[in-house]
Amino acid sequence: MGARIVFIGDDFTGASDSLASYARRGLRTRLVTGHTTPQGNLDVLGVATDLRSLSPVRALDTLRTLWPMIEAEKPEVIHLKVCSTFDSAPGVGSIGAIAREIQHLFEPETFAVIGGQPSLARYCAFGNLFAHGPGGAVHRIDRHPVMARHPVTPMNEADLGLHLAAQGLDLPVRILVSDLDESATVAERLGDGPALVDNTCALDQLHIRAALDRIPGRKLLVGASSVAEILGDQITELSPVTLPPRDGSTLIFAGSRSSVTAAQVAAATEFECVALSPDLLSEDGAAQRIARSYPKNKDLLLHLVPDADYCCEPAVLADACAAFVQDFVAARPVRALGLAGGDTSSRIVTRLGFDALDFHRDLGQGACVCIGRHGDPSQDGLPVMLKGGQMGAVGLFNDFTAQSKADLKDVSAKADKS
Repeated sequence: MGARIVFIGDDFTGASDSLASYARRGLRTRLVTGHTTPQGNLDVLGVATDLRSLSPVRALDTLRTLWPMIEAEKPEVIHLKVCSTFDSAPGVGSIGAIAREIQHLFEPETFAVIGGQPSLARYCAFGNLFAHGPGGAVHRIDRHPVMARHPVTPMNEADLGLHLAAQGLDLPVRILVSDLDESATVAERLGDGPALVDNTCALDQLHIRAALDRIPGRKLLVGASSVAEILGDQITELSPVTLPPRDGSTLIFAGSRSSVTAAQVAAATEFECVALSPDLLSEDGAAQRIARSYPKNKDLLLHLVPDADYCCEPAVLADACAAFVQDFVAARPVRALGLAGGDTSSRIVTRLGFDALDFHRDLGQGACVCIGRHGDPSQDGLPVMLKGGQMGAVGLFNDFTAQSKADLKDVSAKADKS
């Protein structure tokens, strides 16, 4: 019997957040990268993709390639995991195009878009999306100081119904925050969908769960990790996996150029930071040269320059970053790997040949550490931190390397006892 829930992450950092959300709620969960056959008795199968950075034509080709694996699970629920800010556009990362194709392939009885993720200070009220911003204020998404100016998919419409309609996805049913406490009525209206569902707090999510539990048949749910919070149970204390011993240092690659990631880079006092200018990123042999320029136990943080013009499309830049990291890792042992930015992390994890990711531990809101699963035993078990550009505390990178060092000491202590 296959997994009851399959979630399709439209980038790797978002997919890892849902992996963590399902796993923390006691569901046996694994995230695969799309080029491996799922194994094990799972409640939830996650499929990590880079759909968010693709044109609709390429995105649908990718989805159709993955579909036989997804269909073989015979899931009751498909969760299309999208960014909590819903940033997307008709020409790139089109949530509407991808959701409509899944609807065609899956033929669900219930189809709903669930806005917001209150646990990350994303709120959907009366169809409009709001998000926490720098300084602590909450902004309507089309007035958000970061998301309204996103370099690829700026959010210029706060009404999610209108935003997704521009991508070809019509949502004729609207279930408002004022309606959610009547679960029987909500369940009936969901049957008339596709529906857009408000979500402003944990109580709203309990109401949504109660309505969904009343509805039989297949369900297609589009939303952030709030969908995992709705479908899962209470948070469960998990025991971290014992990691294999590994030489080398921590490497973080920050492909995001958001202000949040820039602040994390500036606060990364435990690292030697190397800014990758356009010329340096494209220089032949630069990755190997940098890798060999520092002691093997020195933690390194490589990052793109926020204001630089890399003179290429985002997908091309992400591929260049992935190739750089691959060359770097081939020249230098890495004990733990941190990746910031959805597009680049997707390309890097795939380029390094990881088959799957298992949840290891939390590192605060929107960031977690996974265990990379690899066919090469020497690469298997690598701790991989994934975080979106807007996610994580200012000191996240320092926290990650401190935790990786603590894990190494724990492994050494256990080895000495044995």
